[in-house]
Amino acid sequence: MSDPKCARRLLEAADRDIETLKLLLADSPEESFGFHLQQASEKALKAWLALVGRRYPRTHDLEELLDLLGSSGEATGFFRALAVLTPYAVEFRHEGVGSDHEPIVRDQALVRVEALVQRVRDRLAELR
Repeated sequence: MSDPKCARRLLEAADRDIETLKLLLADSPEESFGFHLQQASEKALKAWLALVGRRYPRTHDLEELLDLLGSSGEATGFFRALAVLTPYAVEFRHEGVGSDHEPIVRDQALVRVEALVQRVRDRLAELR
């Protein structure tokens, strides 16, 4: 069964991460920016899962969440690129990003995460 209440709470939390991202966009450590990108993505994906009536696991793995949505018949292709953010949830936040790591293209990443949140928000609006 769909859980719009849970989805709304998760989207509100994702919105808070996006507001933080906008403050961090110009000048912040890669780890901080990546962490909030990952968190906003994770919350939006879990909200989407709640809307399609799927229980979501306690995980930070964005690919796993995308796979669950895909197995539920949801089109996630555009958002698959967000899976590279998974290490920012824990690994990079604690250990830092190595010099060999490809930096985030911040404006593009923020646009993709905002599109994800909007997709879920639109899906929520369809239920009303």
